[in-house]
Amino acid sequence: MSKKPINVGLVGGGKGAFIVNPHQKAIHFDGTRRVTAGALFPDPKIALEEAANWPYPIKGYGSYTEMIEANASLPEDQKLSYIVIVTPNHVHFDPAMKAIKAGIPVFCEKPLCLNLKEANALVKAVRQHKIPFGVAHTYLGHWTSRFARYIIRAGLLGEVRWVDSYYLQGWLATKLEATGQMQATWRTNPKLAGGSGCGGDIGTHALMQLRYVTGLDVTQVSAQLETFVEGRMLDDHFTIYCKLSNGGKALVRASQICIGHKNDLGIEISGTKGTLVWRQEEPESITIHLANQPDRIYWRGAVTPGDGFLPKDVPADLMAEPTIPPGHPEAFHDAYARLHRCFEADVRKWQAGEIFACDGSKYASVEDGWMGIAFIESCVKSSAKKGAWTALPKKI
Repeated sequence: MSKKPINVGLVGGGKGAFIVNPHQKAIHFDGTRRVTAGALFPDPKIALEEAANWPYPIKGYGSYTEMIEANASLPEDQKLSYIVIVTPNHVHFDPAMKAIKAGIPVFCEKPLCLNLKEANALVKAVRQHKIPFGVAHTYLGHWTSRFARYIIRAGLLGEVRWVDSYYLQGWLATKLEATGQMQATWRTNPKLAGGSGCGGDIGTHALMQLRYVTGLDVTQVSAQLETFVEGRMLDDHFTIYCKLSNGGKALVRASQICIGHKNDLGIEISGTKGTLVWRQEEPESITIHLANQPDRIYWRGAVTPGDGFLPKDVPADLMAEPTIPPGHPEAFHDAYARLHRCFEADVRKWQAGEIFACDGSKYASVEDGWMGIAFIESCVKSSAKKGAWTALPKKI
C-alpha cells in the first residue's frame, strides 16, 4: 500500500454539526488519510466561511456539486480519493449519486437515504460503476463487534434462536426540537429525516448490529412506531418483533425518550448452546453464557485461542486488529477509525485496479444500507396496520 496519504472531501459538517467531528478525527487517525476539501453547508457563502475557519487548511467549495465537478480537473495529487457525507438524511442521495457517476468513492452516514426508490438507485449505480461505497454504521467498528461476529458465525453458540438488539436514549424525552436545537430539529422532521424518526436514526443501528453479528436477515416484521412527546411529527419509540431468515425470532427496539439512557446500544444473542452479550457503552468485553458453566468474559486484546471454548484457529487477522493493549480502552473514535481504515484499503485497491470487496465484513455496504431502508419502510407499513406481519421486499 502506498505511503502517500489519500485525500478526503467532506459533504456537510459546518455550523457545529456533531457527526463530522468523529469522522474527521478518524480520517486523520493513521496518517494515511487527510481531509483536504469540503462543501460544508447548503448556503454557499456560509460554506466558504466555514471552510476558511476550519481547524486546519482545506479547500472550501460553495456546494458539493461544485466540489465533485471540480475534482476531474485537479492535479492527481489533489484529487479526492473519496467523499464522506455527513448531512441530514435528505441530503444523502444526491451527493452520493453525483460522486458515484463522477468516479469518486463514497462513505455515507446512515441511514443510506430517505426511501427505497433512492436506495434502489444507489445500489444499481454502485454495481454499474463498480466503485467502493460504505455506510457509516459506527458500532461495527468496535473490535468486539467483529469478535462477536466470529463467535456466532463460527457456530460456537449453535443455531441462533433469539436476538434482542436495542438502542436506548433519553435526549428527546421532551420536545427539544421546539427550542431550535439543530440535532433535534431535523431528526424529528419527516421531510428531512424520512418516514421514521427514532427508527431511522438509531433503530437502524440495532438492526445492523443484529445482521452484522449473526449473518441473518429480517424477513418479516410486526411493528409498533409510537410517539410519546405530544406534537412530535415522527416516532420517538420503536418496537419491532421480527422473523429471521433461519427461522429464529428477534426484537429490534429503540427509544429516545428513556431518561437516563445515553447511547445504550446492545445485543443479546441466544443460540442452542449459549448466549452472547455485548453493550456499546462497555465496548471492551463480550460475555458468553454457557449451560452449567461459569460465565466467560473476553476482553479486547486479551483473548486466548484454544481455551476450551474458542478453537485454536481463531483468524489471525482478527487477532491482529486491536491497536492498543488491553486496559487502554478503545472507544467511539477508534471504531470510526477502523471503519475508515478498512474503507481506505478498498479504495486503494480500486485505484490500483485490483479486486476489492465492499462485502459488509469490515463496514456496512450499500446493500446493507438498502436493507436498513427496506426495514424502516416495512416497519412503517406494519405499524400503520396495527402491527400486522409485513414481509420485507426482496433484495435487488
